[in-house]
Amino acid sequence: MDKKIDNIEKKEEALQVKHKNADEKLAEAERIKRSQLDMLEKISEFTKEQAKEHLLSSLETELVHEKAVKIQSFENQLKDECESKARQYISLAISRCASDQVSETAVSVVTLPNDEMKGRIIGREGRNVKAIETLTGVELIIDDTPEAITISCFDQVRREIARIALEKLITDGRIHPARIEEMVDKARREVELRIKREGERAILETNVHGINPELVKLLGRLRYRTSYRQNVLDHSIEVAHLAGMMAAELGVDAALARRAGLLHDIGKALSYEIEGSHVQIGVDVCKKYKENADVLHAIEAHHGDVETRTVVAALVQAADAISAARPGARSENYENYIKRLQKLEEICTSYEGVDKSFAIQAGREVRIMVSPEKVNDEKMVLVARDIAKRIENEMEYPGQIKIHLIRESRAIEYAK
Repeated sequence: MDKKIDNIEKKEEALQVKHKNADEKLAEAERIKRSQLDMLEKISEFTKEQAKEHLLSSLETELVHEKAVKIQSFENQLKDECESKARQYISLAISRCASDQVSETAVSVVTLPNDEMKGRIIGREGRNVKAIETLTGVELIIDDTPEAITISCFDQVRREIARIALEKLITDGRIHPARIEEMVDKARREVELRIKREGERAILETNVHGINPELVKLLGRLRYRTSYRQNVLDHSIEVAHLAGMMAAELGVDAALARRAGLLHDIGKALSYEIEGSHVQIGVDVCKKYKENADVLHAIEAHHGDVETRTVVAALVQAADAISAARPGARSENYENYIKRLQKLEEICTSYEGVDKSFAIQAGREVRIMVSPEKVNDEKMVLVARDIAKRIENEMEYPGQIKIHLIRESRAIEYAK
């Protein structure tokens, strides 16, 4: 027992020595660690807390960058897919809605059987001409043109009434103020009936039902309205078809899209009588006759006055641009056309670094050659955006204009 007790005591003493040595080594390690931290703080000029914050912030920056790269790659992929799908749907809608409507003339000409009829239409001291102009609100232009009279008026409904009344008077042969008044009344009733029938035809053609009868009449009046010589009723029907087809491809309510497309320019039927833009007039009229809120929003947003919040509004906006921009849809005065192209090129060449600019495709696109020494690749985007904004602010044009900047470097040498 004594021997065992002595052995245990020796082991305890040895264990205590080992503990003491371990504590000394731990203390030495702590001193070395502290000295290293002090040295690191001295070298980096950071405290422990500052170094920790620096590491965390650098890690966060790297993570944000990686996240941004990932997001951008996904966005680019989605944009490519969306653009491809959009082109497919739009081209499909255009190919299915092949319209043969071209621009209309804005002057009414009445053919006469002979030049003697001009004197009878003028009447004694011009009383017949005055009666026609007073009752219809138009201006008769009787000049040296053989066997023809031109009817001039900003309102096509009045012009149509005057044309029908004048043709009836010529056919009848009895031309005097009382007969003129009778024929003008008949022509007015005939035009009103034609307006109603045109509105009903538009509804049947687009398969849109449940429209208030007053709105049907306003749709019919669009038959006698033009925008850049494009008939507004035919344009509205075309927009309704295009919007409906694209909505069907996207799985959206096609009937609602057709309804919004048909009514999007309804304000043009009243723009002569009521002050304000045709967009606001259309919204007010449709609101009066309890139209759908989505239809009202599509009318309000079809020219970009407000941001589109629904798919239907975006489809109507796209269909409106397609219908207005297709070749042959609209025309304008030759002098105004030339001035518009010249103004377009002047705006582009006024920017520093632009060498040449060419308006092509009837003013639908402008190609701009820039000097590679003055305009780099990054600046090209800014110049294109500035030119687009200035064109939007300073010019009036149908459809849209594509701004195409071209920058190229050339090296020329001759072998002798």
